[in-house]
Amino acid sequence: MKKSKELLSENKMGVMPVGRLLAGMAVPMMISMLVQAFYNIVDSVFVSYVNENALNAVSLAFPLQQLMIAFCGGTAVGMNALLSRELGAKQYEKVNKIAGSGILVSFLSFVVFAVLGVTLARPFFLAQTEVEQIVGYGEDYVTVCLGVSIGVFFQFYFEKLLQSTGRTVLTMITQTVGAVINIIMDPILIFGLLGMPRLEVKGAAIATVLGQIVASILAIIFNIKFNKDVRISFKYIRWNTKIIKDIYRIGLPSIVMQSIGSVMTFGINKILIAFTTTATAVFGAYFKLQSFVFMPIFGLNNGMVPIIAYNYGARRFDRVKKTVRLTLISATVIMALGVLAFELIPGVLLSFFNASEEMLEIGVTALRIIAIHFILAGFCIIAGSVCQAIGKPVDSLIVSVCRQLVVLLPAAWLLSKTGRLELVWFAFPIAECVSLILSTIFLLKTMKRAKSRLKEQEQ
Repeated sequence: MKKSKELLSENKMGVMPVGRLLAGMAVPMMISMLVQAFYNIVDSVFVSYVNENALNAVSLAFPLQQLMIAFCGGTAVGMNALLSRELGAKQYEKVNKIAGSGILVSFLSFVVFAVLGVTLARPFFLAQTEVEQIVGYGEDYVTVCLGVSIGVFFQFYFEKLLQSTGRTVLTMITQTVGAVINIIMDPILIFGLLGMPRLEVKGAAIATVLGQIVASILAIIFNIKFNKDVRISFKYIRWNTKIIKDIYRIGLPSIVMQSIGSVMTFGINKILIAFTTTATAVFGAYFKLQSFVFMPIFGLNNGMVPIIAYNYGARRFDRVKKTVRLTLISATVIMALGVLAFELIPGVLLSFFNASEEMLEIGVTALRIIAIHFILAGFCIIAGSVCQAIGKPVDSLIVSVCRQLVVLLPAAWLLSKTGRLELVWFAFPIAECVSLILSTIFLLKTMKRAKSRLKEQEQ
């Protein structure tokens, strides 16, 4: 009877059947990620109707946004894995301290990026192009998106608190509300509807930060009212060196990995713009389109990580193993659907961006070539997150460095020397093949090491 009461009081991540648990955790996150992808693409679609230079500006701004998201996401990932593990071990006071320390470092990160956004926007664009209209649009966009980024930092963080305790439906609500606000405000502010001034690219940026701020406020309210596993209190918002070190021990590789993605995007843009500015517009459109494929994978990922971390902390390796297997199968199915869409209807996808004949000519070829690597990428994303959740984040960092800096960028540069733009796109599947080999090796090693460690602890 006592054991039955303990099971009932335990977090669902330790007792619910794994298949149903993963579906319950991941599906709301996948839906919310699809909503995020939708409003990201709508943002660019509206901007493309200003002119192609406006779309180019948003595309060239993407590396800076990636860098900011890297710090948002990496801090949240570290907190998520650490907090879920302590929940599994039933260390509730430490859970509260972890949450409080995470809030503080999220705010400090916002301050840093606000300063960067205000001071470095123009030099950043001038390093990529001399087209003054692109530089002007880009400066407007980045100054707002980074300078008023408090919403995105707090949205990421407080949504991760909900995710780490299994309340993913609430994060779906916050992200959906934020996305809807962004979508509604985009045309109003970009084109000056309903008596508002026509702000063009700056209007898109303002709509984005408005959505993020509202979503972050909702996430804070939901944590205070419904998250009984974590206590949000000013007394826990303190600088705790040990906890912050632990958060970044897990989260830093994620930050570095996504920051590397920022460097890669910047480098690819530099390579492409040497051919034509339209090529960078195509690359920007590709990133928006592929988010419909990759965002559900990240949602699946976000549902998987706390389950693995919790059950690893609770020493239930059978549940860890089953979660990994089901997640990999699901990711493969999603990616296969993405490949079909990019191979069969690339022209239709690009037409959403008011694509010119030149953009269609370049883009159809690009989408079909890049999509070859989708299924491999799905496996690699999940494998890397398993390593992070179990506490081996360096492995996924090595994979990311090798894929994006050691292979992808050099391959793209070498292929560009042929003078044939279409060959540059093959750098993506080439790099993913290397990533697949390394990810498979590290995943097998991590699972074997984790199993051995838990057996030793039981003895």
